Amino acid sequence: MIDWLLETESLREFLQFLVDDAVAASGAADCGVTLQRRGRPLTVVSTGGTANKLDEEQYGQDDGPCLQALRTGQVVHVRDMLTETRWGSYPRFASGLGARSSLSLPIPARTHTAGALNFYATEPDAFSDDDQRVLASVAAQASGGIALAQRLADTADFTRDLQNALSSRSIIDQAIGAVMQQRQCTEKEAFDVLRRLSQETNIKFRDVCNRLLTDIAGQPPLPRTPLRPRL
Repeated sequence: MIDWLLETESLREFLQFLVDDAVAASGAADCGVTLQRRGRPLTVVSTGGTANKLDEEQYGQDDGPCLQALRTGQVVHVRDMLTETRWGSYPRFASGLGARSSLSLPIPARTHTAGALNFYATEPDAFSDDDQRVLASVAAQASGGIALAQRLADTADFTRDLQNALSSRSIIDQAIGAVMQQRQCTEKEAFDVLRRLSQETNIKFRDVCNRLLTDIAGQPPLPRTPLRPRL
């Protein structure tokens, strides 16, 4: 899994490598990866020609083996769609597309993203116990990849937030320094001047500082990291 993560450029590409390899190593003809974000399931990658259609039919019904696996965290094994009685009209729809059996495995939750791996076969009872063990390890690898991608995204968000905070801090420091120089006052007195102006004009404190510096210099200030914390 580490090699694939290093070689691929996105989570979607990593998952595609993963399911392609899993299908080749099992009795499956098709596979889809369902992830749920903000309460909505979505097939993010798939193989074969029918996995997307089978997944979408379940989403439309808001029921089916992949959604059951996703919601319960339990493996859902359908041995033969022709004799399956769960999930309303879905088994008949699936068999009409040539899917006679399926295996849906929950992607173990390590982040706030729920998911399931959905394998479909053209033969009844196509998934042996060995297949299930192999595919369960694939689900675990998918979970690790998703968790890593989520951590990287969270780190990027934190970095952007920190950079924005430092930028705001820099502009505020520069504005306080400008008021201190103009009025020959203390840092606290300069801060109070800017705060009152913000309250009186109903303009955000940072925007007041930005406008002041723009008026003085004739152009917007260039953010820079403050040398020492103030306030």
